Amino acid sequence: MTGEAQSRPRGRSFKGGLVAAFSLAALVWADVARADPRFDAFVRNMWPEARAAGISAATYNSVFTGMSPDPDTIRLMSAQSEFVKPIWDYLGSAVSDTRIQTGQRMLQEHAAVLREIEARYGVDRHAVLAVWGMETNYGGFMGKHNVIRALATLAYGAPRRQEFWRSELITALAILQGGHVRNEQMIGSWAGAMGHTQFMPSSWKQYAADYNGDGKRDIWTSVPDALASTANYLKEHGWQTGKTWGYEIKLPRGFDYSLADDSTTKTIAEWERLGIVRANGRDFPRADDRAVLVLPAGAAGPAFLMLRNFFVIKRYNNATSYALAVGHLADRIRGGNAFVGDWSREHLPLNKQQTIQLQTALNRKGFDVGNPDGLAGPATRKAIRAYQKSRGMIPDGYASVMLLARMQQGG
Repeated sequence: MTGEAQSRPRGRSFKGGLVAAFSLAALVWADVARADPRFDAFVRNMWPEARAAGISAATYNSVFTGMSPDPDTIRLMSAQSEFVKPIWDYLGSAVSDTRIQTGQRMLQEHAAVLREIEARYGVDRHAVLAVWGMETNYGGFMGKHNVIRALATLAYGAPRRQEFWRSELITALAILQGGHVRNEQMIGSWAGAMGHTQFMPSSWKQYAADYNGDGKRDIWTSVPDALASTANYLKEHGWQTGKTWGYEIKLPRGFDYSLADDSTTKTIAEWERLGIVRANGRDFPRADDRAVLVLPAGAAGPAFLMLRNFFVIKRYNNATSYALAVGHLADRIRGGNAFVGDWSREHLPLNKQQTIQLQTALNRKGFDVGNPDGLAGPATRKAIRAYQKSRGMIPDGYASVMLLARMQQGG
């Protein structure tokens, strides 16, 4: 999760700022300088901005004493993975039998809290549990990085979005100063996502909840606070109470696949008139719900009608595979069945370099995608559909290894 509050650093000299604020600074920065002199300079120069945001010298000094950049964060922010996990593999691990069973156990263990959270926020308890399961395996692994150090490393050395990382760092310092968590317990991912359900500091500031009324919004050691915070996040992003995230469906023969364009919205009744039925044979509960047709792996894989709550889940993590996994895990924890449709596993997705090759080939053949960037967004999917139609193929807009191979062979 991210929160992107914008702030512009205001530079003041270290001499007029931090030295005047506390006399032990020279000792602090000497320790850091031995590790990385440029990081030392970054920490000195960051102080005026932190002070202007209300961070005390005592808090700042206690956190940065002896700190050096996090080598894991440096390594991971520079990593460019060429491997793209197919959605069927992703779902297989994300919605595993073990995760389903653990979720059902947590449903019983935290039953009273979950009932109260559902009543208070109007968000399905199973969806809240599913986010918890996806983010940290129900608290089993919340990360291994000190959040302040990770964010300081990113604010210092990330090649992009340094304003964002600086803002997140200041917010994290304010959380610490507010007494919501101790520094040694402020653990999260290499990118600063924190606690049981992995909030960025800006998201914590805006959405974290104090479930037990102790004055702290403790998403690290209080499961009730973390689950309430997740429910509040989903509620504030438009969760529709009493409704599901979506339905697995079957498409009729001869269906117009151009309707699966991520933007065409119809009521369930309108989709039904086009021949769409639920994959499990049951009726749709509400004909007036509005839904978007989504084909996560193209025409060869399962198809879904996605309701508003699916896109609310995507505000947590803007990936179709993630939101589908959360929705499906929630259903399985509730006692629902596995998906009916099979994934056509030979239609592998493209990695970034392959997507650039596909975009370049589409441009060369007159199907404009703009500047090839390795991201199969709406313009690329539209161009793929146009190419597919011109070749008598099913126009599902899906960028696959098989499609790229056909284009490279002159098809």
